[in-house]
Amino acid sequence: MARVIMPLPHRDFDPSEAAVSWRVLTGRGHEVRFATPDGAPAAADPIMLDGIGLDPWSRLPGLRRLRLIGLLLRANRDARRAYAELERDPNFRAPLRWDQALADDFDGLLLPGGHRARGMRDYLESAVLQRLVVAFFDADKPVGAICHGVLLAARSRRDDGKSILYGRRTASLTWAQERAASTLAHVGRWWDRDYYRTYVEEPGQPEGFMSVEAEVTRALAVPEDYRDVPRDAPDFRRKTSGLARDSIDDARPAWVVQDGNYVSARWPGDARTFAVRFAELLG
Repeated sequence: MARVIMPLPHRDFDPSEAAVSWRVLTGRGHEVRFATPDGAPAAADPIMLDGIGLDPWSRLPGLRRLRLIGLLLRANRDARRAYAELERDPNFRAPLRWDQALADDFDGLLLPGGHRARGMRDYLESAVLQRLVVAFFDADKPVGAICHGVLLAARSRRDDGKSILYGRRTASLTWAQERAASTLAHVGRWWDRDYYRTYVEEPGQPEGFMSVEAEVTRALAVPEDYRDVPRDAPDFRRKTSGLARDSIDDARPAWVVQDGNYVSARWPGDARTFAVRFAELLG
């Protein structure tokens, strides 16, 4: 049995990426501990659980539970069930503090994502977590990062100033995915149009400059180390449609990139396959 640490922000992490990974790992006999800024239990982005708040009429009390875009974008049934189970897990209810999580105490590190700026920025910008990521890479222990979790990894730098992903191959949330979700938010969540953009461009910056893909790519040794689904890949359309998610019986929609003891993926639709690959590294 391996011991895995999964850092989380106070709130707004993605429920699928955390809960599905937790379910896969614990189902294979591994222990998963959690860490939050102050040791208090974390809470996932509620919009990704119930889908309320993603449709144009969501602010109207009588219509807020009528969901169209919300049903399309929220976590699927399997992920919602996994999150309900996760909330009852004793380790989830009694997390460590970020500064109590030490690489020496664990066999692997898993970094889930989430996009909502309100809760995610402290996680993505934490110097404590960045040092933890570096310690795991330096110890050559398994590290898994998915979606915005890859951005945390990319921001984790050694003393020479280079990202720990410098010289590594990686996936992350793509600009195409981020832009598509943001476009839907501009229609459905018109009062909070940047809900899907954790960081937005400053005046003078080109479109997409602050996307996850762009920032991660800037941290790599060469742009070619950023690995998106090639057009000749089997099931290319399923992998890139933004509609198909992997399952226990079907890994075809997933895209996972492994480089040594590091495994990465794009979004909740890759979560199960990503977690299985990470569990194999712990093997």
